[in-house]
Amino acid sequence: MLAKYDDLFPESGPYDGTLADIGEVVGGATPSKKRPEYYCQDGIGWVTPRDLSNANDKFLSRGADDITEEGYNSCSAKLMPKGSVLFSSRAPIGYVAIAANEVATNQGFKSVVPNKSIGTAFTYCFLVRNKQRIADMGAGTTFPEVSSKIMKSVKLTIPRPGECKAFSAFANPLLYQQYLLETEGNKLAALRDTLLPKLMSGEIDVSKVDLKQLNSHLTISTPSPIVASICDAPIACSRREIGSRLFLCLPDMESGPHGW
Repeated sequence: MLAKYDDLFPESGPYDGTLADIGEVVGGATPSKKRPEYYCQDGIGWVTPRDLSNANDKFLSRGADDITEEGYNSCSAKLMPKGSVLFSSRAPIGYVAIAANEVATNQGFKSVVPNKSIGTAFTYCFLVRNKQRIADMGAGTTFPEVSSKIMKSVKLTIPRPGECKAFSAFANPLLYQQYLLETEGNKLAALRDTLLPKLMSGEIDVSKVDLKQLNSHLTISTPSPIVASICDAPIACSRREIGSRLFLCLPDMESGPHGW
C-alpha cells in the first residue's frame, strides 16, 4: 500500500495545501486520575501513546483503560469516528494507527479525521511517510511536542479527487484484510492467554485427547517439488490441505542443519 502511495503521490512538491485542508485535526485530554470512577474496562475506548508503543497492529480499538461517560464529559477529550488516523504528538512523536471504532485519546495525540473525499488510506500513508518531518517541526522546544497549530500547518500537495478515489479503491480492500487478520490474531492471543495457565496448572486435562482423531480432517501429501532456500540450504516442503486450502509446511527447524 505504501509503495502504491509513493508511486501516485511523490513527496516532491510543490505544496498547495496543508493538513487542515484534508481533514480535521483533533486533540485529546485525560480525565482526572484522582477519580477512579472515571475509568473502567468496558466503556469508551481511550488511547495513549503508550498503547501504540505496545502494539504492532495497524488498527486500534482501545487502550489499556477505557473511560466512563462521566470521565469523558469531565474533560475536553473528543470522540473520533471509525477510520480516523491517530498520530502521537509527544512522548514520542510519530506513532500512527487507524481507529477501528469510535475512540478518544489523551493529550498526547493530534489525530486527523479525514474528509470523505480524501479517505483514511491516503491520510494514513501521508502521516507514516511524513512523521519525521512533522517530528522535526516540533523539535525546537525543551520537551518535543507537535501542537495543533503545527499539525494543521503541515504542508502537502492536495491530491486530485480522481487520484484519491483510485488509491482508496486499491487500498481499502487491503486495509480491510489487515483489519480482519489483526482481529483474528488478537482473539487467538486472548484465547491463548486464557487457556495456557489452565493447561499448565492441570485445570484443563488433555491427557486423554486423541490427537489423531482431532487432526483427522488434515491430509498430508508427499513432499512437493517446491523447495524453500534458507541460508542457501534447500529444504523440501510438504503440502498440508485443510478443507479446500493448501498450506506449505517446512520441517522442524530446531532439528535441522542450522540448529534453529
